[in-house]
Amino acid sequence: TGGKDSTVLLHLIKQACGGWVPVRVIQIDTSVKFKEIYEFVARMAKEWDLNLCVVRNEEALKTIKIAEDHVQCCYQLKTVPLQNAIRDFGLAALFTAIRWDEQEARQGEEYFSQRQNPDHLRVQPILHFREIDIWSYIRKYDLPFCELYRRGYRSLGCEPCTVRGGPGGPERAGRAQDKERAMQRLREMGYF
Repeated sequence: TGGKDSTVLLHLIKQACGGWVPVRVIQIDTSVKFKEIYEFVARMAKEWDLNLCVVRNEEALKTIKIAEDHVQCCYQLKTVPLQNAIRDFGLAALFTAIRWDEQEARQGEEYFSQRQNPDHLRVQPILHFREIDIWSYIRKYDLPFCELYRRGYRSLGCEPCTVRGGPGGPERAGRAQDKERAMQRLREMGYF
């Protein structure tokens, strides 16, 4: 995603695999991410020699009104391309960088979670990390991160649906709150 959690996950994989990431890295492109995210992902793909596969729902982009209905927008522009990528690439497993503390709907998630539609296993090794653990890890290993974090963003999403979060509040306070309230429903539809 270009976010701090995904960067930490990729670094963990890199560390475990002798200095490289031997798996396909999927970027779901909604077409409305911050330019800084696109730049960071491109930079990391080059510097870490990632096998980056960018996926989009081109059909939905022709008809959907971006951010008008956050749930439908996320489903069409994030979940559908993810499901298509799992099917098209024949993936049996998918590493994700979600955490228990970042969103209430993720609190019951397990490290290994079998999913249907399409059938695959989600491997989620940083579930137990807290936001502070992510930043400690980034500092410890001197990892690069998207410059939007320096500008006050605590969670990165699509530009029309993400603002700076206030200090001391929830990490995802800067995200579209109707989407946050519908996260369980989105997850049931295949979202992270």
